[in-house]
Amino acid sequence: MQKMSRRKALQYLLAGTAVAATAPFLESCRRAVTEPPTFPTTSANNIEATATAADLPYLAVARNAEPDALVRAAVDAIGGMSRFVPYGGWVIVKPNICTSYYPYEYAATTNPWVVGTLVKMCFEAGAGKVQVMDYPFGGSPEEAYQTSGIAEQVEANGGEMVVMSSFKFKDTKIENALGLHNIPIYEDVFQADALINVPIAKHHGMSWLTLGMKNLMGLIENRERIHRDFGKLLTDLAGKIKPQLTVIDAVRILTNNGPTGGNLADVTKLDTVIASPDIVASDSYAATLFGLQPSDLDYVRVGAENGLGRSDLENLNIKEIDLVA
Repeated sequence: MQKMSRRKALQYLLAGTAVAATAPFLESCRRAVTEPPTFPTTSANNIEATATAADLPYLAVARNAEPDALVRAAVDAIGGMSRFVPYGGWVIVKPNICTSYYPYEYAATTNPWVVGTLVKMCFEAGAGKVQVMDYPFGGSPEEAYQTSGIAEQVEANGGEMVVMSSFKFKDTKIENALGLHNIPIYEDVFQADALINVPIAKHHGMSWLTLGMKNLMGLIENRERIHRDFGKLLTDLAGKIKPQLTVIDAVRILTNNGPTGGNLADVTKLDTVIASPDIVASDSYAATLFGLQPSDLDYVRVGAENGLGRSDLENLNIKEIDLVA
């Protein structure tokens, strides 16, 4: 039987005493739970220590089911959403909603049921606020949110779709950078209690694949700066933003003509979801879905070489979950 965490026990206690409790008391309890944060950073050493201590898989892959079941199986296998979301916390979920051109069937945007299930799981873990956002380069955000189907699923599960304001991109210094010493990053990313990165796995004409590390480009302005060296600059960006959890949507993958697609012949249905606190490991495994090795992607190779995460899949504790009936 899984042991109830201190945070979860306190959550139940707060719910049971809500009538008698005063607002200041509730707030102090929340601070006691969320300070300091208990979710892991993306440092490879910290992630490994956390997973080993809890005897959890480093990465989980779920296959052969509907998107909601895939997400739950993969996230639960690595410790459940409460591992990443503090009680009462503010969570930002970052899918790929790059354009308003096509619905999700074309595999250019993250599967809406994958995103909706993550929102629901965040609230189940005790999140106080869950916001979903991206910075599309094709069409308006409102159009992209609706066309992708993501807005409908997020709102159905109690989340909030946020149109990212240009005023919130703040020039941010990146320490010990390989090449990206500063860039405007959306400030809410650093104020929220947890960031969940939810890319779709797809082809890209310049970087070969768009996965977890490249999905973070939707949180910056001047994306063209990254194009000159995906390896070093995406490593800098991911090391600064540090999502607590990466969930890769491979329900449908785009195998050609990315990132925007537009031809259903380029789409392969895999019914797969990958989850890990390590963004490099997540991208490494996703590369194999396209017949590639982690070292084939510059940003994965450089990220691993610089301690952002691990790409040595053969040495990782990976749980494969087949949900076929």
